Amino acid sequence: MDLNLNGKYAVITGGSKGIGFGVAEGLAAEGVNVFLIARGKERLDEAVAKLTKNYDVEAYGISTDVTKAEDIAAAVAEIKQQTEVVDILINNAGTGSNETIMEAEDEKWNYYWELHVMAAIRFSRSLVPLMSKGGVILNTASICAKQPLGYEPIYNTTKAALVMLSKGMAEEFIDKDIRVNSINPGLVLTEDWINTATELTEGTDRTYQDYLDEIAAENAPINRFATPEELANFYVFMCSDKASYSVGSSYYVDGGWLKTIV
Repeated sequence: MDLNLNGKYAVITGGSKGIGFGVAEGLAAEGVNVFLIARGKERLDEAVAKLTKNYDVEAYGISTDVTKAEDIAAAVAEIKQQTEVVDILINNAGTGSNETIMEAEDEKWNYYWELHVMAAIRFSRSLVPLMSKGGVILNTASICAKQPLGYEPIYNTTKAALVMLSKGMAEEFIDKDIRVNSINPGLVLTEDWINTATELTEGTDRTYQDYLDEIAAENAPINRFATPEELANFYVFMCSDKASYSVGSSYYVDGGWLKTIV
């Protein structure tokens, strides 16, 4: 299937690893030029080198703390130096949390609000004027936006806000022929999950894989984690004109974890 993506330009936040890099690879395989936005320059350089080696595309890494408005402004200025048009924006930067509502300080709430919500607002507000007709914005939310986990109320809340933001963006931007949707992943085997599992099983008779297998068995009827590549395939399709009637929706890619009717 020709997805008609060759030659387009995409901006991906949190693009140097995990879901973000999986999406970057998926898009690059279709001929999409990519701007990777992330904090660590060394990791960005490695990601860019891999993309340009394996795919015939332009790839740029821009070191950015997306919780800071001035960093986002600088990143956008750098993007504008390379292209006059942005076709795809993937607001993906984010991470889990661990707290109680009673104990979490305001600063932690504010940090995650900036990371999950304001970063998406600022990048969208800055890049929509550069978007061509048929442009696409995908916001990475989470199954936790609808089915929360008890140990991360801040993550649950800010991801739920991102889903609602996506709906508002979709209604506002469709007049510009820009489609906006949110994607809510379930269990995806990223480096962060492996690191967490390794820490939790250190000094025990269990391996990190034992821990991950247990998490999958408890939560996902499919009985395993998704790979970043599996999730990326859905993103790539949603970026294409084959998904042209998909507007303002929230898609769960979760191996059957969600226990309610969407």
